[in-house]
Amino acid sequence: MSYLGVGVSPGNVPVYHGNNLKVIDRRVRVTELVLRCVICGLAILGAALIGTDRQVKVIFSIEKVAEFTDMKALVFLVIANGLAAAYSLVQVLRCILSMIRGSVLFNKPLAWAIFSGDQLMAYLTLTAVAAAAQSAVFAKLGQPDLQWMKICNMYGTFCNQVGEGIASSLIASLSMIVLSGISAFSLFRLYGNGKGKGNTI
Repeated sequence: MSYLGVGVSPGNVPVYHGNNLKVIDRRVRVTELVLRCVICGLAILGAALIGTDRQVKVIFSIEKVAEFTDMKALVFLVIANGLAAAYSLVQVLRCILSMIRGSVLFNKPLAWAIFSGDQLMAYLTLTAVAAAAQSAVFAKLGQPDLQWMKICNMYGTFCNQVGEGIASSLIASLSMIVLSGISAFSLFRLYGNGKGKGNTI
């Protein structure tokens, strides 16, 4: 099948596939929009859960406060979620504009910029989630060899809310990975083999 939507059947009869391409393109656009909305919502939720998490514990009449700023990995995760949410919101607006207008000029530099942005956000969020998850494991299980105590035994509510924030961030991160795959597919489909020149989507 060629990029013009014209294929050749086994009987050498030209077959038009334009409608199928339009349906596929519409589904890709809708999927992209839904994923970007999900990422934006989950990233905001994850940042809010972790950023507002706070628990006060009184130990021998001394108040000890647990906040997300006490763990640098959680600070990194909140920042990464904020960046992912802001980026996704901008892309949601672009997707909506594209669907309203029906056809938006999609030049090669812009296609590469979106692809690169999606890749960057996918790596950033995945790295932040991995770092936060590792810190959460130490807080939950401790590290006897280094005499690190199980912090979650003292701050159970704090740890539970952090866990919810990390779970939300993980789903957002996995969605971003899927989205970066869609961006790669769209880029290859439009500009693969040097045939994409001034395409519109």
